[in-house]
Amino acid sequence: MGTRLLCWAALCLLGADHTGAGVSQSPSNKITEKGKDVALRCDPVSGHNALYWYRQSLGKGLEFLIYFQGNDAPDKSGLPSDRFFAERSGRSFSTLKIQRTEQKDSAVYLCASSLATVGHSHLLPAHKPHPSLSLQLLETLNRGLLCSSLPKGNK
Repeated sequence: MGTRLLCWAALCLLGADHTGAGVSQSPSNKITEKGKDVALRCDPVSGHNALYWYRQSLGKGLEFLIYFQGNDAPDKSGLPSDRFFAERSGRSFSTLKIQRTEQKDSAVYLCASSLATVGHSHLLPAHKPHPSLSLQLLETLNRGLLCSSLPKGNK
């Protein structure tokens, strides 16, 4: 059992629906074994044409992954490897897929949406964070990450 725990990697999402912005992500958190495939879903605000995926690894800044604008070809310049794929169904939801997860994939994965933009940048559209949401990352056995959102009032 102890050896099996060493192989766990956590993939966490900070559901933007908690920010009051109207974007929703599912699942809200995901813990998987190393080597398994994971799919994360983002539902943008209704009417928003642009959709962004980002991730933030422990101790690092926000990292751009991919950008979708309407029916245009996506900007995949930030996808880190051939194990990461993202697609968007028309102007609706997007799915980010990570194949054969590795320890280095442990991170908070975020999506954001915005109205049509001219000459996009890799900057995250600003949304006011929900005051009662914080994220706690705990190192487990020096090999994995456990992510959880704390209840209101705990910071």
